[in-house]
Amino acid sequence: MLVQDVMVKEVVCVEMDARLPEVKTILQNRGFHHLPVLEDGRLVGIISDRDILRLVSPFIGKVNEQARDLDTLNRAAHQIMTRQPITVKGDAEIKDVVNWMLKVGISCVPVVDDTEAVVGIVTWRDLINHAKFEF
Repeated sequence: MLVQDVMVKEVVCVEMDARLPEVKTILQNRGFHHLPVLEDGRLVGIISDRDILRLVSPFIGKVNEQARDLDTLNRAAHQIMTRQPITVKGDAEIKDVVNWMLKVGISCVPVVDDTEAVVGIVTWRDLINHAKFEF
């Protein structure tokens, strides 16, 4: 089975200058865990919900909120993204992607074409949904 057989083809992405509140809203409202970041239509990074949790102050909206807590919301996508994410092509074998995800400890792989444009995304959930188990 190939990546193109299981990937999600309609991928929501953000530009490098998107601000943290926009990124956070997209992740929350869409139920995503990963958001590709583009520059001129090319993949340059990826943001995970864990990146957001690590950066956003837990004091925002609380009585003890400080100005520095609110400053975290002014960050741009390019400041918080993982640069040069691991990617695959649509014709890659699923077994190779699974092995690679397990080896490097990632839960999502953007699928790109020859111009580095995002054409899909594969997450561990997509792989589980398409797995065939024998009991």
